[in-house]
Amino acid sequence: MTRIAIIGAGISGLAAASSIEEHARRSGLDLTTLVIEKQERVGGKIWSIKEEGYLCEWGPNGFLDSKPMTLDLCRHLQIEERLLRSDDNARKRYIYADKMLHRLPENGPSFLSSKLISWPGKLRLAGEVLVPKRTDPGDETLAEFGRRRLGKEALDKLISPMVSGIFAGNPETMSLKSCFPRIYELEQEYGGLLKAMVRLARKKRAEIKAGKAVASAAGPGGVLTSFVGGIQELTDAASSSLQGELITGQQVERIEKKSGGFLLQLASGKQLDVDLVVTASPSYAVATMIDQLNPQVATLLREIPYAPMNVICFGYERERIARNLDGFGYLIPRAEGCHTLGTLWDSSIFPNRAPQGKVLLRSMMGGATNAAAIDLADDEVIARTSADLSRIMGITESPDFVRVFRHPRAIPQYTRGHGARLQALDAALATTPGLLLSGNAFYGVGLNDCVNAANRVAERVMKEVQDRSA
Repeated sequence: MTRIAIIGAGISGLAAASSIEEHARRSGLDLTTLVIEKQERVGGKIWSIKEEGYLCEWGPNGFLDSKPMTLDLCRHLQIEERLLRSDDNARKRYIYADKMLHRLPENGPSFLSSKLISWPGKLRLAGEVLVPKRTDPGDETLAEFGRRRLGKEALDKLISPMVSGIFAGNPETMSLKSCFPRIYELEQEYGGLLKAMVRLARKKRAEIKAGKAVASAAGPGGVLTSFVGGIQELTDAASSSLQGELITGQQVERIEKKSGGFLLQLASGKQLDVDLVVTASPSYAVATMIDQLNPQVATLLREIPYAPMNVICFGYERERIARNLDGFGYLIPRAEGCHTLGTLWDSSIFPNRAPQGKVLLRSMMGGATNAAAIDLADDEVIARTSADLSRIMGITESPDFVRVFRHPRAIPQYTRGHGARLQALDAALATTPGLLLSGNAFYGVGLNDCVNAANRVAERVMKEVQDRSA
């Protein structure tokens, strides 16, 4: 029997193990999975914490339903009836700029009437259609792309907040190709973003008219989706469904090569013999495990930086907040000089996130542009978050409920050269067959991306097993 070790029981590792087992069942292959997690709990950064009637997400709060991979996993786990789409009002998203909250425009008329972008900035955006396609094959940063195609104001008020909201990143260092490959492809294929929007809209209308497609109320980005009891329901269900062995509270210190497979050295002193290894842990942790096994891969993995993040949950009596909370929340451009990156109105996004008559706000602080925030004392984090909420939302009352969650290495950063680094990783891994990498450090940081990467690595595992048994 072939024994497959998966190191890490976050969504990447659990989804990989689940997919491997399903592939094996369908193919009739004789294999077993072994998932090893250093923490006592599974789920990684997915953790839905329920206290005093509040449901606080320690990490991500859901996934977008515009892509099929996570929905397919939910169907496989038979938990689709527990899925919970975000409230329709949560489609309203805001940007705090020029000392006020602006609703993010969703169409042409709302863009023209919005005060978020000045008229010179709007004219510069419209001029995007005249900007020639970039032909330099070099890796352009998001900031360089934004200034070149859309102008500085759009970069500061639209692109930068989006980058901080998704990656907690700095657009001056982040790679366009790696962070938003579809945007890069649209410019290359259509010559520009506005041209692409017009062409794709025409194509969509033609498909609908021909009965080949249906209009989606979700829009291109999809609808944020979670579960009744929080996003942790997904990882709990995935771990419960596994047929193989699950070991928690055990850290893999070192991966060694042995005849026909690998030897895993645990911190407890225990050794495990396996045939193949899938790593689904942060890249820096994997680097430590394989320093002796493949120093070149370890060096490349250490080149992937991570941004820190503080997540601050505040609970209030609803009547003490004068502002309408009809929306998703807001992001803050760096130029505004605030302490936080933005705040989500969690109890407006999903029901049952706060007790009756109360609200839950979840703020983010830190990221690549404010890494020092991770070292602030809790009292200072709370004070700075309160100052921003007072400035932006007019909240002067102290919260009734406070929780501060710290992530010293929260989100991997796809900086300039990330694509070349991935190619070098593939080449270096070729010298260690049977060692496979997965996780969010490579081809996408979102939950959908992690599940998609897990499916891909499961297919590679199947090929390795079949090749060995041939």
